Amino acid sequence: MVFIALSAPAYAGEFHETNGVAIQGYDPVAYVTDSKAVQGSAAFSSVYKGSTFHFVSAASRDMFNADPQKFAPQYGGFCAFGVSRGYKAATSPDAFTIVGGKLYLNYNAEVQVMWSKDRPAYIRKADENWSAVERTTKVLR
Repeated sequence: MVFIALSAPAYAGEFHETNGVAIQGYDPVAYVTDSKAVQGSAAFSSVYKGSTFHFVSAASRDMFNADPQKFAPQYGGFCAFGVSRGYKAATSPDAFTIVGGKLYLNYNAEVQVMWSKDRPAYIRKADENWSAVERTTKVLR
């Protein structure tokens, strides 16, 4: 696994963005309701905390708008395992877990396996680290 540190912010809003869109354009509602990564469409989009999210349908967008905290990814959409270790890392849309109804993304499938070995401990540590990690501008890719 290769990480490259970037010194410029990787997002304009509060969430990690790729080409100006959070979660690389994947629908955050589908992760929670369908337990799968589904590419959204710019035709169904919404802005939350300065970041644009895409959805597969108007219904999905409306569910998000009704309760965005329920569907938005944890830790600004950065890798939950990385945050638990004190840094921001990009994520792969297919490397995700729903824990307690919340969406956690990981860098890739290999990192997701490590994350899965002790999710409660990693979540506790990431929760502790997030306020400091959130302020950093370096993102490992």
